[in-house]
Amino acid sequence: MAEYFCAACGTPFLNSSPLDEQGLCGLCRRGLNGFDAAYCFGSYEGSLRKLIHLFKYSGIHTLSRPLGARLALALPFGRGFDVIVPVPLHWRRRWQRGFNQSDLLGRELARRTSIPVARALRRRRATGVQAGLSNTARRNNVSGAFQVRDEAAIRQKRVLLVDDVLTTGATAAACARVLKRHGAKQVAVIALARVDRRPAGFSIVNPTFSGVGS
Repeated sequence: MAEYFCAACGTPFLNSSPLDEQGLCGLCRRGLNGFDAAYCFGSYEGSLRKLIHLFKYSGIHTLSRPLGARLALALPFGRGFDVIVPVPLHWRRRWQRGFNQSDLLGRELARRTSIPVARALRRRRATGVQAGLSNTARRNNVSGAFQVRDEAAIRQKRVLLVDDVLTTGATAAACARVLKRHGAKQVAVIALARVDRRPAGFSIVNPTFSGVGS
């Protein structure tokens, strides 16, 4: 079965009709995604989904090392970045969980790539759960939720934004937009897994997405 993906955000489609001549989806054409490229190790299913759940919800911190190794495999060869920025949690969520999974993954990725980590973002307000929301509702939910806390760390830099799971890309897009407003030269997002939100029965054959920079 043929598979089609947006060349920038990696969103899977059943056919090529949503993509333009450059392979971009409607959101990327209109600049609503905010980021320039998206890279994911695999699909959010099976053993990868179980490992992420154990890491994120059961507090098995030691999984950050093997999952970080998988995350590093999603980086395309030859793409250079100046700084790694983890997607932040609200302080209350971090206190409840005891850690920020994106921060742990970012540190592991930094250890393997020698790209420095900067905690340049903060989540200034708590947001509702994204699960079950439409694409538009997800974007509205995270609108204005992030702010730059260290502008010098990202100004004129190629930023690699780290998250654990990419669903619609609403959170990553909100982060990317605020990073660019404060001077980031380019923002790409990298995640362990991408959620396939197409109708049941259509699976992702090649779950490792490689986006193109703008």
